[in-house]
Amino acid sequence: MSKTKSFLLGIAVGGVVSATTTLFTAPLSGRDLRTRAKQQGAEWLDLLENVKNDGLKLKDQIAQTSKEGVVMIKDLTQEIKTSVTEWKESVEPHQKKIQSYLEQIEGSLKELEEKVKKRIV
Repeated sequence: MSKTKSFLLGIAVGGVVSATTTLFTAPLSGRDLRTRAKQQGAEWLDLLENVKNDGLKLKDQIAQTSKEGVVMIKDLTQEIKTSVTEWKESVEPHQKKIQSYLEQIEGSLKELEEKVKKRIV
């Protein structure tokens, strides 16, 4: 006999022996045991059905949340672009004033340098 057949025969014999032992040592009668097994089987089926339904609900919720997230990110991106544009528009006049002041300061520094050079020479 090959190892696989011996292994399978061992499992079968072990299963029969354990089932027989369980039936003889069971505290319940056969009818009560079958009823209880049937009830537990129904409970397991209900539990599996609930797990399946919860999994489907979770999948749907994740899909919905990701769709909402995409919309929110698009809206946020648009708001940021608008804010940056408004900020640039509000800062631009001040930039021109600062640039004008810097040009005046540069001109004053050149005049001062010329005066200093004339006094040194």
